[in-house]
Amino acid sequence: MKSNKVIIRKVIDYIENNLEKEIDLEKIAENVGYSKFHLNRIFSEETGSTIHKYLQMRRPTVAAEKLIKTDTPITQMAYEAGYSSQQAFSLVFKQVYLYPPKTYKDTGIFIPKQNKLSMCIYFHSSMYKKYTRRIEVVAA
Repeated sequence: MKSNKVIIRKVIDYIENNLEKEIDLEKIAENVGYSKFHLNRIFSEETGSTIHKYLQMRRPTVAAEKLIKTDTPITQMAYEAGYSSQQAFSLVFKQVYLYPPKTYKDTGIFIPKQNKLSMCIYFHSSMYKKYTRRIEVVAA
């Protein structure tokens, strides 16, 4: 059986590679090969966020970076971010960034709201215990 961290890494990679497409929990689960309920549960346990919330925050973050760093029209950016219209994109963007896309672009400052998650797979708790014990001894 695969480690949860390996599964979550596959989910994150799938989301990141398909942000501009219409994706949902069912498509992600199908791609990874797990039930959507199990997948969402382990994603939440490992990251502290649901898959939907992560996707909901990543799209505006990627769009915000493009707004600042490129001259792509907002309408085109809305479709590239996976939204069906500029109005839908602007509404979500304003909910996340508190400013409409045009106003945000005019500030010229990119502030990420949801960075890409990364999963550390090779963490050994026994090593952590050794180091914390050594620190306690030195500190005492």
